[in-house]
Amino acid sequence: MWDIVLATSNKGKIKEFNAIAKAIPGVRFIPQEELGVQPIEEVGLTFYENAIAKARHACEQTGKPAIADDSGLSVPALGGAPGIISARYAHKNATDQENVDCLLTNMQGLCDDDRYACFHSVVVLLSHFDHPFPNIFEGVWEGQVLDTPQGDSGFGYDPVFYVPTHDCSSAELDLDVKNEVSHRGQAMQDFSMFMSEVLE
Repeated sequence: MWDIVLATSNKGKIKEFNAIAKAIPGVRFIPQEELGVQPIEEVGLTFYENAIAKARHACEQTGKPAIADDSGLSVPALGGAPGIISARYAHKNATDQENVDCLLTNMQGLCDDDRYACFHSVVVLLSHFDHPFPNIFEGVWEGQVLDTPQGDSGFGYDPVFYVPTHDCSSAELDLDVKNEVSHRGQAMQDFSMFMSEVLE
């Protein structure tokens, strides 16, 4: 059994990672808080930098392998915002609702074509603190930003992210379905294939 520290304190991400772990025999994710690891400030300029920094910090604090995800929503009509500051778009300690409200305010008056958006996810696995070549898995999920929230599942921007392939918001998807098609789900499918090869 591989015990891998999950370098996040985001309850929504923990729930999704745990659901995905059920399909990966031999892998168990341990949320960093259970091991006394405090989250670090995200100061990187890219998803890659932030994900690597979070995973490396968890490795350093625990001596165990660690996995970290850095992800966000990008809206080209807003110059790529919220982007890497998706979790603190409204302000440093913003709630999900405050971030959604800020996004909808900034997108008022935009037509359908300008409401295109995509989620990006970068997942990094480090086997130890000094691991020189991080294993990186990525996913991109395309859709649109809705005018009003729909659904009450998920977290973050899920209620306002329209999924064209399923004709509903991300917050209206069953968790297993979301994990099959989402940005994080895509990245974790590649992680699962990688771990299957490692465990063999």
